Amino acid sequence: MKQKIFFTLTLVLIATACRAQEVITNSPVEKTLYENNFEKAELEKVPSEFLVLDGGFAVKQDGTNKLFELPGAPLETFSVLFGPTVEADVAVSAKFRGTPKGRRFPTFAIGLNGVGGYKLQISPAKKALELTKGDEVVGTAPFEGKIGSWITLRLENRKVNESEWMIVGIIRLESLHDTNETHLIYTEKTKPVAGRASIWGSPYSGTPIQFDDLKVSSLETAK
Repeated sequence: MKQKIFFTLTLVLIATACRAQEVITNSPVEKTLYENNFEKAELEKVPSEFLVLDGGFAVKQDGTNKLFELPGAPLETFSVLFGPTVEADVAVSAKFRGTPKGRRFPTFAIGLNGVGGYKLQISPAKKALELTKGDEVVGTAPFEGKIGSWITLRLENRKVNESEWMIVGIIRLESLHDTNETHLIYTEKTKPVAGRASIWGSPYSGTPIQFDDLKVSSLETAK
């Protein structure tokens, strides 16, 4: 129902080799702050703790599974805020599924630190994974994945010291094959604004975008 086999590509944008090694070595300990797999949610409704900024989101039945869905029209960008208000040392993850239609593709993203914060977005039409801060693209990486199966996106904001934060992006594609990982890092020098996590969808292909397994966790570096 919810497969655990993934091809993993971790994206962390702009970093020195020394800093990347430090982040990989000092793996954070996670504590769940919020989690929703929609199994207990009411069909055709939006969970009461969600803040829908726009869009006809609703819980749907998919076989024996429940999920959260954005309809395939209108062809705009829509989003939902969820989880606690946090500033740093936090991670958000969710599963996304969208289908292409001809040469048209949906785009979707996961976010941290509120509406104007960071987003990790898959743009299949551009074959790119993009990290944005507000409306500014601050990093890109190639995306060669196949749209149509579940994709897991994860975004982390780790405080390094009083003047440095690491923004870490992760993409996992469901596959029965490879499990290689690549780590990259984006270094932020401006203190992040506290805000809630988010999911975003743009159904440019005219087909629904589905979301599942939303999770927000605090991060604490293991001693």
